[in-house]
Amino acid sequence: MMRELEFDELEALAIGAGVLGTGGGNHPHLELMCAQADYLRGRRVTLLDPQELADDARVAVVCIMGAPLVTKERLPEPVAICKAVRLMEEHCGKPFDAIMSIEIGGENAFFALLVGMELGLPVVDADTMGRAFPEAQMASFAIRGLPVTPFAIADIRDNAVLIPVAENATRVERIGRKTVVELGSIAGTCAAPRTGREVKDHAILNSISRALSIGNAVLDARKAGANPVASVLEAENGALLFTGKVQDVSRRTTDGFVRGCAVLSGAGAFEGQRLEIDFQNEFSVARLDGVRIACVPDLITVLDEETAEAIGTEVLRYGQRVAVIALPADPIMTSPEGLAVTGPRAFGFDFDYQPFAEKTV
Repeated sequence: MMRELEFDELEALAIGAGVLGTGGGNHPHLELMCAQADYLRGRRVTLLDPQELADDARVAVVCIMGAPLVTKERLPEPVAICKAVRLMEEHCGKPFDAIMSIEIGGENAFFALLVGMELGLPVVDADTMGRAFPEAQMASFAIRGLPVTPFAIADIRDNAVLIPVAENATRVERIGRKTVVELGSIAGTCAAPRTGREVKDHAILNSISRALSIGNAVLDARKAGANPVASVLEAENGALLFTGKVQDVSRRTTDGFVRGCAVLSGAGAFEGQRLEIDFQNEFSVARLDGVRIACVPDLITVLDEETAEAIGTEVLRYGQRVAVIALPADPIMTSPEGLAVTGPRAFGFDFDYQPFAEKTV
């Protein structure tokens, strides 16, 4: 059912989107503040159940593309994405009926809301990843074989680029990434228009509701004086991988990505143990004392041990007390076609996907 998102739900959505961001996609603190400011100005987000979409409805799939670290240097704004949406409408000769985020994880969950309010369009309760991923070919539409082009890119100045056609989604990602680097490593994008039928058949449905559920579980646990990390695991059928302290983080920005590795020392039940987590924008592989315990496309998320606020790869630092959890990936991502572009080998590792152990400590 179409409904207005309440002001009080924005905080829960930010918490949930941070958890589903898996370290990348940037925690949407600043975007939350922008959305709250919009609400105080009288604007509202209209949330649209994907099953209410007409089969021939036109949906704009949008996101900010670039390195998360850059968004810590420039305040968020929906203008660049709105320019990309208008460029796509001009190219196709038809207006859009709704907005949808390419990913529910991190700040892109909120950019869809900001764009929806700016353009006066409803936001579909769905995305294409069920989390955050670093590359365009990792979206469900691309996995299901739908074309990603035309693909529009724009920045906040007067620069806009349209990729009318490309041989595949990976090529769109490569061309788009180089373009974004030229635009300052951050830009707004609008992927190929999707019909309502395509969204219902190939998107990851009700992902905004999932983020709200996670956020509400955390807020309820805090109010009750309960463990908010445990509340996330209970809500999501996840597993606690580790608790401890961040010892070291190596991080570099290359080719429009933030890449690196975090090293954690154990505490409590993990005293004397060591966890290493690789990341490319998002956390990709976790190793406990050298033994692999979780990997993409399952969600690996680092949370503040006390508040369960997600900690992104761009702000992870020495001394933070954290809990590391794993959540199951959407079945689209663990299908053979999905694993070909979201599994460990797609990130350059030489091993195949194994689901994390469904065990909590």
